Amino acid sequence: MIAIVNYGVGNLASVEKAIKKLGFSAEITDSPEKIARADRIIFPGVGAFGATIQNLQKAGLISVLEKNLKNGTPLLGICLGHQLLFTDSEEHGYFKGLNWIPGHVKRFPETVRIPHMGWNRVEFTQTSPLFAGISSGTFFYFANSYYSETDKPYRLATTEYGLTFTSAARNRNVYGVQFHPEKSQEAGLQLLDNFVRKI
Repeated sequence: MIAIVNYGVGNLASVEKAIKKLGFSAEITDSPEKIARADRIIFPGVGAFGATIQNLQKAGLISVLEKNLKNGTPLLGICLGHQLLFTDSEEHGYFKGLNWIPGHVKRFPETVRIPHMGWNRVEFTQTSPLFAGISSGTFFYFANSYYSETDKPYRLATTEYGLTFTSAARNRNVYGVQFHPEKSQEAGLQLLDNFVRKI
């Protein structure tokens, strides 16, 4: 079962729809018991970093998720879910993240249009089963005002938007993508399929 973690943010239903379109069983849930039994975990989301971290803490989900990760369960963060995986964020102040991937979340410079909205290239910096059947430079759909930066060992892909930022990252069985695969047509569905079948 694929658990789509419900922690008080938007965009859950579209992720569930994409997973089910691929023929997999998925459930939107905030149940620690169901999440603990999941074969795969997806962290979707559109919302604010600080409030979302607080929601996870209040729901008692962080310890459950950390136990899952320690046991080797693969997790995929999408958009805000990707950003939550990092050490900290400067969104509306300073907030500590989950620190499952070392790195920082920062606001785009004022020299570019914010939010970063629309299709942009994702250039792979490492080979990963997450990208099987997808070419480097493929366009994916973005909607974000903040970006992540991390060291080279954790960086799977980059994107150019006023600067070069990390658009996909990994630390062991934790993966994150800044773009929205569920809104990225065939390439996005391929990536989600890879996460379920190959990770």
